Amino acid sequence: MPATVTPALPPVEAFTDLDLPTRLLTTLRAQGVATPFPIQAATLPNSLAGRDVLGRGRTGSGKTLAFGLALLARTQGQQAEPRQPLALVLVPTRELAQQVTAALTPYARALRVRLATVVGGVPINRQARALHAGAEVVVATPGRLKDLIDRDDCRLDRVAVTVLDEADQMADMGFMPQVTALLDQVRPDGQRLLFSATLDRNVDRLVRRYLHDPVVHSVDPVAGAVTTMEHHVLHIEDADKHAATTEIAARDGRVIMFLDTKHAVDRLTKRLLAVGVRASALHGGKSQSQRTRTLAQFKDGQVTVLVATNVAARGIHVDGLDLVVNVDPPSDHKDYLHRGGRTARAGESGTVVTMVLPHQRREMTRLMADAGITPHTTRIRPGEAELSRITGAQAPSGVPVTLAPPAAEGSQRTASSPRGRRGRSAQGLRRSSSAKGR
Repeated sequence: MPATVTPALPPVEAFTDLDLPTRLLTTLRAQGVATPFPIQAATLPNSLAGRDVLGRGRTGSGKTLAFGLALLARTQGQQAEPRQPLALVLVPTRELAQQVTAALTPYARALRVRLATVVGGVPINRQARALHAGAEVVVATPGRLKDLIDRDDCRLDRVAVTVLDEADQMADMGFMPQVTALLDQVRPDGQRLLFSATLDRNVDRLVRRYLHDPVVHSVDPVAGAVTTMEHHVLHIEDADKHAATTEIAARDGRVIMFLDTKHAVDRLTKRLLAVGVRASALHGGKSQSQRTRTLAQFKDGQVTVLVATNVAARGIHVDGLDLVVNVDPPSDHKDYLHRGGRTARAGESGTVVTMVLPHQRREMTRLMADAGITPHTTRIRPGEAELSRITGAQAPSGVPVTLAPPAAEGSQRTASSPRGRRGRSAQGLRRSSSAKGR
């Protein structure tokens, strides 16, 4: 006989329609979170009731609170034993782990739930101490969590709620063997919440193996995840590319610029600083404390241009960021969508610009078709009005600028728990736990 499928609970119109603790409702109001986003309205009634959930939605659709409120509400009132968390959030990147921690911290504090962030690039002993002290919720990247388990600093056999955020990216980054090994260690009767922008074969295998009678909800499907964005392909000659990039970087307002390699990121950053643009580099060659400080500088306005590799394509939220520039076109449509997802978040508008050299045009046409996007295509040159109209490009001041370098590893406190987030490294991240941080 076919398995019985339990019908999903209907969506709600307001957070007050949910069975949420009063302290969570109070904190939502204090954070300016008034109305649930569609993915929150649809999944929270079911996740609060203990159902497994499969949510499909792009970054910026409100997934963090969609799983976070349920996870915290279902964990409140319980106390974790040393090294034995009660809930786990797995994410693919350090930046996303910090973003999730920052977004959930006010709500965790309201319920007296202890959070620990477990990521590579920071001292492992500090994270081990947070786990030994007892943390109800662990937000982790798979590799570092495995390291702590191998050291017997963490056990997952009491984890009753497990969240996989950005599951497709974990698959793309080769984390799937580690993810399945970790899921095999949590309570077999526990709740699983899986969120992913795409449901390719690897993610589908996770769903079939680990989710039981899940409620499925899809919001902002990939091909339609671009309704609040403008997409521009700028055809440009090789000789003009650097000058045009510099003029875009000199615009009024912040911008993220993506390049393919760490070397190219460092080279462009140096050139922009030399002509008066407040730019900073973000890539995997930086220590975690340097990356955290760079993001804080970008969020508080000390830096106006973040020059980055794909390390910044996930897990970074900056309020009011309205332009993303692919200086180097991405290699596939999923990278394009995740890079572009840094703007037009939470229903706001934004522009994604991709600079395309003559030999890249055919490949870019295919990529856009795969992404379900019909971009505006314009032939541009530096100094032209059309470049300024699309991007706000203008001539740089030409006066070199010097920025205080991001702090070196070990010279500041890096978040491993809510208490640790009060250090300098968290100043910019705390601002992101607003309504738009959903």
